[in-house]
Amino acid sequence: MTIDRKSKLTTASSSMSANNPRRHADIEYDKLPGTDGGGNHRLGGSVGGEEAVFDGARTSTAPSVEARHSHRVQVDSATPFIDDLQRTVAASGIPRVAVVGSPSADGNCLIGSPSSSVLTESCCLLRKPGTMKNKLSGLRDAVANRSLLVDLLAILFGVGAWIGVNSSFVQLPLLVANAPEGWNLPSYLVVITQLGNLGPLLYTGLQKLKAFKDSYMIYALLIIGTVGAICMAFLFETTAHIFGTERSVAMFVCVFCFALVGCTSSVLFMPYMGRFRDVYLITYLIGEGFSGFLPSIVALIQGVGGNAECIPSNSTDPNAPEFVSYTPLPRFGSMEYFIFVFVVYIVSTLAFTVLDNHSKCRKEYAAVVISHGNDYTYESSDPTNSTNATDKSSGGAGPEKTKVLSNFNYAYLIVLLGVLCMFGNGVFPSLQSYSCLPYGNVAYHLTVTLSTMANPVACFMAVFLPHTSIRAITSISLLAAGFTCYALATAFMSPAPPLMGQAIGDALVIITWTILIGLVSYVRLSITTVFRYQGGKSLVLVGAVTQIGSLIGSVTSFSLVNFTNLFQQYYPC
Repeated sequence: MTIDRKSKLTTASSSMSANNPRRHADIEYDKLPGTDGGGNHRLGGSVGGEEAVFDGARTSTAPSVEARHSHRVQVDSATPFIDDLQRTVAASGIPRVAVVGSPSADGNCLIGSPSSSVLTESCCLLRKPGTMKNKLSGLRDAVANRSLLVDLLAILFGVGAWIGVNSSFVQLPLLVANAPEGWNLPSYLVVITQLGNLGPLLYTGLQKLKAFKDSYMIYALLIIGTVGAICMAFLFETTAHIFGTERSVAMFVCVFCFALVGCTSSVLFMPYMGRFRDVYLITYLIGEGFSGFLPSIVALIQGVGGNAECIPSNSTDPNAPEFVSYTPLPRFGSMEYFIFVFVVYIVSTLAFTVLDNHSKCRKEYAAVVISHGNDYTYESSDPTNSTNATDKSSGGAGPEKTKVLSNFNYAYLIVLLGVLCMFGNGVFPSLQSYSCLPYGNVAYHLTVTLSTMANPVACFMAVFLPHTSIRAITSISLLAAGFTCYALATAFMSPAPPLMGQAIGDALVIITWTILIGLVSYVRLSITTVFRYQGGKSLVLVGAVTQIGSLIGSVTSFSLVNFTNLFQQYYPC
């Protein structure tokens, strides 16, 4: 049967049962040739005044079709109405269709996909709002297919990855007040954090010499973090005379322990979660996000007491200054704060112990053969089942088609990623004290805590609101560049940045840094998402560029802060 570009097709389904009367449907459709490069077409219209969607299927044996005239056929079959309708359209010469307007089996679908890789299932893009009963049923099904115990343990395990490093930076507004390095302390901590990348190098070398069981290595790392936290709580003010000046050596050693745990977790903690079903990797990553949220929330509760004030000096020394700086005390000190971090490390270690040994947790392993180290061999499965599982987990959308980058765009994104990491992981943390502290301790405290919280929030948004086009990434990067100019200007103009001593100045610097860190984190994850689908060793290159950019930024900012006079500390008295 020949089908015009704009036609009307009427079908009727017959049934052997008297209780299932013959039904007719008028379909008004558009034939759009070559929509997916495979000769597939889209038919759109209405059926019985209802709007719904289903995917037509290619049939090996067409039913008996009698052409009454060019636009009317009758299907004699005992199959359900939708099957007849699919077969009728398939018999018309169109191999695969998505018919808008047929009474789909999914009555809640409003807009369907024009092409689906799964021909036997409906691909729905927009559904009618579900009832509360359906939502609760879906939630109940999701919970029934996973272990809440493993979810909880994975979250607590993930918290232990970066909480040490994050807590150290969040506590900087209080640490810089008493540390001999003063406002230069952040630049030291940034460089020490980069030294934590020795952990992955040592782990890789040990695996080549002798394969250790990865769980033993994880226990060792968590114990290192736990010991580092309790030492930090009682020794953060301990100094030593090195190279002619006092240095916070104990603090540096503890931060190095934290960095060792965080950097090595990328090659040890996440691969360990590979033995579990893939749904639990998401909960582990949620735990890593909490490693930034938890110290920030506790720091907000802690406070900084207030801004520094000038009070008369009570000294009897005639050479003593007339006024001295006084800062009100916070609700609790740094010792109590790092004791909290110590407790979190203990909880994370206990959670991993249960996760690694409990029989109920082992039931949630994927079909995998585990050898020494992170060497996993997944059992082969039916490709059809694997494809179906992938489609269901992604909403039935099928394999995602991504555009291969040109050489210019590939190089452009790599360079952009390196620049973002140079500023985000190196320059910004080192200069933040010079940018914010002239506005007061409260402004610096809020800036550090809120920007730390902005990082996981931005990553969360990048997952659910992705922007992976070159134009979008460039636009957001230019927006971040504008905020960067203001943030760096306040640092270079220290100790007298613009709007200093005014509420609008405090609010502006806090908002600037919070949005800036969020934008940089968002763009970095967006670029990583683009390279994820480029194949080859793209992600390896992304990791290398990330570390190289961070190292260059750390060394550059450390040199500028400590060996030049570009940045000046503000003294309230």
